[in-house]
Formats: sequence, C-alpha cells, structure tokens
Amino acid sequence: MSAELDSMYLSIQNNQVPKNWASVSYLSLKPLSSWFKDLIVRVAFIENWLKNGNPNSYWMPGLFFPQGFMTGVLQTHAR
Repeated sequence: MSAELDSMYLSIQNNQVPKNWASVSYLSLKPLSSWFKDLIVRVAFIENWLKNGNPNSYWMPGLFFPQGFMTGVLQTHAR
C-alpha cells in the first residue's frame, strides 16, 4: 500500500476528511461523517438544478465558489 493510501485509510478511521479529498473539495472543518452528509446534500442540490432548471432560490453555502456565482448573476443582469 502506498503512503498516500495509508494516510487516507488512517484519516477515514479517525473520522477525518483525507488530505487528498480535501485538496480537491470545498473547505470545511467538519468531521468526515458530517462532511459526507453535506456533500450528498450539495450534489442533490446541483442535480436538482440541472434536471429541473433554475430554482426559485439558491442555496449559497452549497456552492463551491459562491463569489463566482454572484459575479455571473451580476454580469447576466447587466446584459
């Protein structure tokens, strides 16, 4: 087993988000169990958005980079 896999295994055992997952995901201080539940809710929000079109309201904390979303909204409104 590589050092990266061993580190990931130990993190999962300790209910921590593995470093290689955290490096490509949203910032969070939650333990792994809460982080994973939050990830599932975020994916469901985006999936619902894709399948059913724009929602009536947006869950801003659920977005990976809300500043970019707000910039896009302002640019669309300006057009």
